[in-house]
Amino acid sequence: MILMPRMILSAASLGLCFAFAQPAAALDLESLSDADRTLLRAEIREYLLANPEVIMEAVAVLEQREAKGQAEADSDLVKVNAEALFNDPNSWVGGNLDGDLTLVEFMDYRCSYCRRAHEDVKGLLAADGNIRFIIKEFPILGEESVMASRFAIATRQVAGDEAYASVHDALMAYSGSMSEAGFTRLADSLGLDAPAIIAEMNSDAVTQVIAANHALGQRMQISGTPSFVMGDQMLRGYLPQGAMQRIADEIRAQ
Repeated sequence: MILMPRMILSAASLGLCFAFAQPAAALDLESLSDADRTLLRAEIREYLLANPEVIMEAVAVLEQREAKGQAEADSDLVKVNAEALFNDPNSWVGGNLDGDLTLVEFMDYRCSYCRRAHEDVKGLLAADGNIRFIIKEFPILGEESVMASRFAIATRQVAGDEAYASVHDALMAYSGSMSEAGFTRLADSLGLDAPAIIAEMNSDAVTQVIAANHALGQRMQISGTPSFVMGDQMLRGYLPQGAMQRIADEIRAQ
């Protein structure tokens, strides 16, 4: 809000120049007398009361500038961390592996918005058909989140990408206990080797994947889930399928 008086002053200065008998360009705000300063403030106040829409216009301009600055900063973060984002061998990759656009999701199995986004992302991948999709296990909502991610990562390391995809989908709809017993039942229901997966959950290899994702998320200034990277853009928070498709189309049109 500090910037607004300066912006509004430029719009009102033509009216003020008559009061001070000098051109607006020559108006020296530092040398104003107390009486002139009081008059100036009264003129500004009167102008704002008569034209309150100017405040909203100024706020909109400020928000646009801030959004542009944030987008540019996010793009720089994506470029600096591109290798870890797009070419990490420890992250599951799906969708169209030869797609012209890559979507990366940082997610947590206990995040309700991640669960909502799960169906939207699946719909986007099916409808678009040309998006490469990468999942970053990013547990931030407590120990049960960490356990769920350990189970999913261990599944991939023990049984491969197809098994991971099945477990990932199941965990997104799972309402049971995030415990060894619950994971065993889930693995059994999918025809997977539950003892082998459970044994791998606390391995150094699994721990390193989670640690690397947390470090990457910190560098990307990610503090919540879901968070996405699409092309060179950061999408912070839940977006429905239609909104993601529009952004994908805009990126391709650039």
